[in-house]
Amino acid sequence: MQATPTFAGIDWSWQHHALCIVDDTGQRIEEATVPHSRPGLAKITTLLRRHGVAQVGIERGDGPVVEHLIRDGFEVVVISARQVKSLRARYGTAGNKDDRFDAFVLADALRTDAGRWAVVRPDSAETIALRMLVRARQDLVGHRIAVHNQLLAVLQHNFPGAIGLFSQLDIPISLAFLRRFPSEAKAAWLTAGGGELRMAHWLKANSYCGRHTPRQLVDHLGKAAEGRTTGAAAEASELIVTTLVEVLMGLRASQDELETRIREALLAHPDGPLFQSLPRAGVVRAATLLAEIGDCRARFPDAQSLAAAAGVAPSTRQSGKHRNVAYRRGCNKQLRAALIDWAQDTPRANAWARDTYDRARARGCRHPPRSKDPRPRLDQDPVALLARTRALRHRPPRPPQRPPPGGRLT
Repeated sequence: MQATPTFAGIDWSWQHHALCIVDDTGQRIEEATVPHSRPGLAKITTLLRRHGVAQVGIERGDGPVVEHLIRDGFEVVVISARQVKSLRARYGTAGNKDDRFDAFVLADALRTDAGRWAVVRPDSAETIALRMLVRARQDLVGHRIAVHNQLLAVLQHNFPGAIGLFSQLDIPISLAFLRRFPSEAKAAWLTAGGGELRMAHWLKANSYCGRHTPRQLVDHLGKAAEGRTTGAAAEASELIVTTLVEVLMGLRASQDELETRIREALLAHPDGPLFQSLPRAGVVRAATLLAEIGDCRARFPDAQSLAAAAGVAPSTRQSGKHRNVAYRRGCNKQLRAALIDWAQDTPRANAWARDTYDRARARGCRHPPRSKDPRPRLDQDPVALLARTRALRHRPPRPPQRPPPGGRLT
């Protein structure tokens, strides 16, 4: 006798997880709320096996719950939060949000529309490790930018001469300068008595290889606006600059270490050469693309599905005479950022990419005409687009509309 199929849904969080199991008629046969702990996850496994569940619906395809389910032999089916929000309307119009009810919605949607949802295919340990390194570097870069901006704000008020002295504020030579001369009072030693020889000696000792001469750097310090040189505020500023410089130097060292590990992981990955062969991919960019796309090539069978998952493919909504073209929300933000970063730099190294980019820009200058318009579609005829934009540019302005006598415009 064949066992009756059962379906499960889990609404998970970092504190507790709501589990619901339904039979083939949609009736609830088990509900539970377990804590986010090892015994709680073990209880989920016990209940699923007791009722013969093979597939579990969940709102996201990563996280400790997904890893636990896959490790225990269950198939995990991803039903996004936006889809769950729409599916709630099947069971009522109130639209109330409840963890147990969402778990039921996930289980019942898996029962009725199992073929519509994607089954999670776990990535290899090498890809997961590469993704962790890449995302940690991205977070570190964000912290470094924030500290850089904080240092810039402090220098604008207290030591304006240090701004623009070198090409960037957080490069090693600039940080070494601020570490040695964190205030305008201490930097005055360089400009005293001309200062060109002292500046030349300091630049040589710190292996400066920039294009500016010692005379130009001394003149930059001398012509800059005057900051705080004495008093309690100047002492506080010096302490803040020293602290921020040390933080920036530590962040840069940590970023360099992470990039070394990323290079090692990319070289050891089987798909590393494939992604590094892309134009202008480099190391970090290729590693980011590989980490966000993952190992499962069936997840993105063509370029359109990859662009749609990243939210860089236009989505058209049309009803009657209304037509709206926009980019969908709720996409994989990390994948979107990786694709945009790579695509923006690709036209510099690839003629095909440059031609595609130019044609896309030409199509995006004006919205395409409606289907009843006898003129050719502008997204298919760039010559027509140029002619139309030229005509629009020389079109005379419309005369102002005057209100009727004794009344106002309605």
